[in-house]
Amino acid sequence: MSGTTPDDTEHESGEPALTTAQAAAAAIEQLVELTSKQAQGATSVEPTEDGWTVEIEVLEDRRIPSSADMLALYEVEVDLDGDLLAYRRTKRYARGTADIGRGGQR
Repeated sequence: MSGTTPDDTEHESGEPALTTAQAAAAAIEQLVELTSKQAQGATSVEPTEDGWTVEIEVLEDRRIPSSADMLALYEVEVDLDGDLLAYRRTKRYARGTADIGRGGQR
């Protein structure tokens, strides 16, 4: 399957594989079902050889005021049918925390 992405392949049934938006929606739905946490949305979607990797921002801990909420990023892997393969929390942070990124830190 070298050089192809899930968007331009078909799975066993002959139907087209998931679109990017469908993959993100499937990942969000399954993560919410498993964790019972509120998803804020997908922050990235990347095709893989076996499906998709979707990064999802989640409300981990609601606080008052809401500016003190704790958020987290989850990396979710789904296959070409949108079935969950794996998920993991990769980062936890306070709402409003600036994400400078690796390139901006010295």
